[in-house]
Amino acid sequence: MTQAVRALEQRAEVEVVRLEPPTGRKLSSWRQSDLPRAVREENLVGVHSFLSAFPWRGPGKRVHTVHELPWKHGALENAGWRHRLWASLGVWRADATVTATEVTARDIGSKLSTNGGKLHVVPWGVEPRFAEEPEPGTVDEPLLTRYRLPENPLVLCPGAVRKKKNLAAVLQGVARLHERGGPRVHVVVSGADTPDLRSDLGLVARLGLSRHVSTPGELEDQDLPGLLRLATVVPVLSLSEGFGLPVLEALASGTPVIVPAGSAQAEVAGNDGFLVNASDPSSVADALERAVNEREDLRYVLPERAREFTWERTARGIENIWKGLA
Repeated sequence: MTQAVRALEQRAEVEVVRLEPPTGRKLSSWRQSDLPRAVREENLVGVHSFLSAFPWRGPGKRVHTVHELPWKHGALENAGWRHRLWASLGVWRADATVTATEVTARDIGSKLSTNGGKLHVVPWGVEPRFAEEPEPGTVDEPLLTRYRLPENPLVLCPGAVRKKKNLAAVLQGVARLHERGGPRVHVVVSGADTPDLRSDLGLVARLGLSRHVSTPGELEDQDLPGLLRLATVVPVLSLSEGFGLPVLEALASGTPVIVPAGSAQAEVAGNDGFLVNASDPSSVADALERAVNEREDLRYVLPERAREFTWERTARGIENIWKGLA
């Protein structure tokens, strides 16, 4: 959450002291012993953790962040006992709990009284580099050659190399679209080679989509905005998300998004996302076809939604929590 910290420092409404573990120091030991000592020695009001874990004992107030509760949505990643412990007992021990969406707030539970008590919804922001037009003098199209991508309508799936990202739902939707004679789209899956990706590539072969899927590996960070502008649609059909930054980055780039109805991704997209039943290939296929047909009409409409989400807004939300605690 570097962007949030920078926004807090730039606004200078609250004093920010960065506390980071030294190289080689065990994180849990640093958090539970060194961090409380630093709070005491520097006479700080407390600790703001951008993770669910925080110092259990020691001086000062404690604010922590619960990003998601994946086990409530059938996802096993980040669903171990430690995460479950901090997402349950931690919310009672902390002075305030932050989450990025109302969906996750409901998962945590209404007993904490959202925004009227200990639980606060503070959405994340999107970086200015994600925009519907490239910077002057910059052309996006050479990225197609760099990553060996066709000019077909591109279905970009950033980082969909883990099972929870539900790439299978995208692939099944594409297969259904092609079966019924819809537009031929090309799926681009970025990210490292993982066992989950290899499993999904087996599904690619079984669905007869081998010529319609590319796996360029890790993308250069500076190339992502351009690739999002070149994409026809970005499906984010994750089984569990606490927010879904790719949704916001795609919208800021003027690119349609496909999201599961009722998800955190759908909350971020608002009225500008194509809602689907991710377990129904026909529903996904319908959204893909709409995206292909409506892409250019939406290019300068979708960024309006993204402009509601800034890191300065995130910083204001955090400031309000600490001003209330102080």
